[in-house]
This record gives sequence, structure tokens and C-alpha cells, in this order.
Amino acid sequence: MSRLIAIGVLASLFFSSTFVLNRGMSLAGGHWAWTSSLRFGYMIVFLVFLLLVTQGWKALTQVWEVFRQHIVFWVLAGGVGFGIFYAAITFSATYAAGWVIATTWQTTILATPIVLMLFGRRVPVKGILLTILIFAGIVLVNIEQATATSLQTVLLSAAPVLLAAIAYPIGNQLVWEARLGERKRIPHIQHPILENGFARVLLLTLGSIPFWIILLFVTNPLPPSSGQLLSTALVALLSGVVATTLFLYARHLSKHAYEIAAVDATQSMEVVFSLAGEILLLNGALPGLLGITGIALTVIGLIAYIVMQSKS
Repeated sequence: MSRLIAIGVLASLFFSSTFVLNRGMSLAGGHWAWTSSLRFGYMIVFLVFLLLVTQGWKALTQVWEVFRQHIVFWVLAGGVGFGIFYAAITFSATYAAGWVIATTWQTTILATPIVLMLFGRRVPVKGILLTILIFAGIVLVNIEQATATSLQTVLLSAAPVLLAAIAYPIGNQLVWEARLGERKRIPHIQHPILENGFARVLLLTLGSIPFWIILLFVTNPLPPSSGQLLSTALVALLSGVVATTLFLYARHLSKHAYEIAAVDATQSMEVVFSLAGEILLLNGALPGLLGITGIALTVIGLIAYIVMQSKS
């Protein structure tokens, strides 16, 4: 168990690079549209390389075949699950510190049951008190943010993150439903390549390309700086490849529900690592009493919520 937790915590460390580096690029004047779109451009390169090394050309051919046959589905799933999700996250970095966004982002764990119900799946109605506890923590963090800035700034930072927290599980659930094949309006995709995690991420990434093209056309940002090019590459590598690989590896090693719950709960450490990274790398200030209390409530509530869900 200690090994699984250690791997999960290490994954959350790399995941937190997203919030810290995105905030750094925003403070340096980098446009959020480039921050989001460039990451997925790099992700295509990294994922193609990984599939080529681990599975060979055949896997890449199969990915393209599945994408071409169901292009409308992948554009929809990728546009929502990757496009709207990450564009909202990077937009928020313009208005709030990385640790504030990381804390608010934890609502995605609570949004997942809502998304499942939207798809007609049954979800145990438990954990209401813990949900209230987690939301209380997130509210406290954003109240402190409001006292330091303004209510408008908080809304511009928190609302997009809440949108991202819903969009991300919707994209993933669309893929899950497609593999299951029980929805008339969702194509049934049975190809074996979907068993490969890197292939699924690559398909969603390819599907998000039209979203990024439209976003860049609408926002018309100035060209990215060399620093932004490097930082987005680091985010793609550290969060998109290293962190995801470590996290999925820890989940794969888990043999019981409580072990999976423990691995999932380690991701709440993203909040702590994001705060530490912002202080060390961006000269960020320590949060006040409200912020610290909010972080504590969020982390404790998330851990308890995930453990309880595994038992149910």
C-alpha cells in the first residue's frame, strides 16, 4: 500500500506542474489560448512517439483508422473532454493563483457522479455531508481570493474551472459509452486499439484539433514567446505523459477497491504541491487563515469521499 501511495503522490507532484507553469506563463504575458493549444500539439508528438516505440506502426495505423471512421464522434468527445476542459483551465490562470485553481479543480471528482447520471447511469446517493465539506473548503479559498482581488476576478477564475470540471468527465464518459455500445446516438466502437490508454488519449487529442484551430482564430493572439513554447512542452511532458503514466500504473497495481481509492485520493496533493511550487518558483504569497482552512477541508473531504465511495 505504501508503494502505491508513494507512486500516486509522485504523480500528483507532476500533475501540479500544470497549475504552476500555466500561472507562470500568464504572469509572463503568455496568452492562454497558446498555453492550452500548444500543450495538445506537443501531446500528439509525445503520444505518437510512445505508441511507435511500444506498439509499432501498426498501432498508429489502427488509431488513424478508428479516428477516420468515427471522426464526428472524436471531434465531439475531444472538443469537450480536452478542448473546453483545458481552455477553461488556462483561461482561469489569468485571474487566479495556481493553487486556487488546483483547489477549485477538485470539484471534478464530485462532478463525475453528476455526469454519470446525465448518461442514465445509476449512482449511489451518498457522501452528501462530505460533498458539503469539500465545497465549503473551495468556497473559503475563493472567498480569500475575493478579499485580495474582487468578486468579478473570482467569478472569472472559478466559473471556468467548474466548467472544466464537468467537461473533462463528459469527454471520458463519451469514450466509455462508445466502447460499451448501449447508446443509439453514440457509435459503438469495438476496435482492440481502444484497450491501449495512450491510443485513447491520442484519439481524443486528435479530435480536439478543430477546437484549437477555432479558438486561435477567434482569439487571434500574438505569437507565443520562446519561454511559452518551452513551458507548454514541459506541461505536456510532465503532466500529460509522466504524471498520467505514473497514476495509471499505480491504479493498475491496485488489487482492491480501497487501494484504488487510496491512489485516487493522493491526487488531492496537487493542491499542496501547486501552492509550494507557486511560492518557490513564482514568489507567491502564503494563503491566509481562510485559504489554509479551505485547503485542509478540501483535501480531508476528498480523501474521505473517495474512500467512502470505494466501500459503497
